[in-house]
Amino acid sequence: MKSVLISGAGIAGPTLAYWLLQHGFQPTIVEQAPSLRTSGYVIDFWGVGYDVAGKMDVLADLNKKGYHAKEVLLVDKHGRRAGGFSTDIFTSNLDGRFVSLLRGDLAETLYRSIEGRVEVIFGDCIKSIRMTEEAAEVEFDGGAKRNFDLVAGADGLHSVVRSIAFGAEEQFEKKLGYSVAAFSVEGYEPRDEGVYVCYSSPGKQIARFALRDNITVFFLIFRDSNSEQYGRDQATSKVETILNDDNWECKKILRALHNANDLYFDSVSQIIMPSWSKERAVLVGDAAFCPSLLAGQGSALAMAGSYVLAGELKRSSGDHRIAFTAYEKRLRAFIEKKQKGAENFGKWFAPDTQFAVFLRNQITKLFAIPFFADKFVRDTIADELRLPDYS
Repeated sequence: MKSVLISGAGIAGPTLAYWLLQHGFQPTIVEQAPSLRTSGYVIDFWGVGYDVAGKMDVLADLNKKGYHAKEVLLVDKHGRRAGGFSTDIFTSNLDGRFVSLLRGDLAETLYRSIEGRVEVIFGDCIKSIRMTEEAAEVEFDGGAKRNFDLVAGADGLHSVVRSIAFGAEEQFEKKLGYSVAAFSVEGYEPRDEGVYVCYSSPGKQIARFALRDNITVFFLIFRDSNSEQYGRDQATSKVETILNDDNWECKKILRALHNANDLYFDSVSQIIMPSWSKERAVLVGDAAFCPSLLAGQGSALAMAGSYVLAGELKRSSGDHRIAFTAYEKRLRAFIEKKQKGAENFGKWFAPDTQFAVFLRNQITKLFAIPFFADKFVRDTIADELRLPDYS
């Protein structure tokens, strides 16, 4: 039985562990956080990720935990309607296979599917990997040393496995010139249940969405030329600067920020690599091919990648050289198309000029026309990948 060490217990890691178990492998997960991370922003979940979730029999749980938003509402500086569209354009074109989720709820559901069946090491991470003909010799930060047949980096944009086995992040990261932030608070008014409310001014967008239990989540995207990674205090200061705006509800949201304890902040980046594997190490999800947070499919693509990787390992009877090549061959063209399409999403969310904001808002009104809406969905979010059957 082949042993596989998986770094990361987010989306890709538990999905990969689930399918490795199904195919007779022995996965182990190591996660740097002291416990499962269940916080996070709202994601839209559809396409190949939805298909993988169906194969894992977790769709009922995800739809129960999820949100079926009715509308995306774009407002001007006075809070008046400036544009927007019904989310029916997504659900009708995707046969209802579309749900909005807290990323933490997706991660928790995937983790529960393997809980008690997979060894999971919390509060530790990989310190070094030494490749030999027989094994990957791994040393952990906590001091333990163990051998595994394979090591999979499912540890996100800032992957530890990628840094150790492939090289520094900078050589693979393509920054798109934006940063994102998200946080949640209790008791914010107004609620606008079932509606994404979005305000844009040149170079930034601020949005809110009402969750259960009187919680509201806020999501910000803004132009940011900084090439360095922010510390927590720097990130908070940057978000405060973006919210220090007299228009719409910005000052009210700024006050709400001071009651939040879950601020998420990161650059909008892609990971582009010449190869997703090296010797006994392989990358999956954002660690290998982050499409950027704005693409809206990072979690879904991570799940699809994990499904295919595990399936190709089964198909090759555990021969990682054959499996890694087949995994990449099956997915690379699809992933590269997704990445290419996501490069200019920032200008859609946060247009550069006031005229561009106006133009974007007017375009959204055309989504009420069925032909226009159908073409938009097909061109921007429809998936062409058909998942193989590895059963």
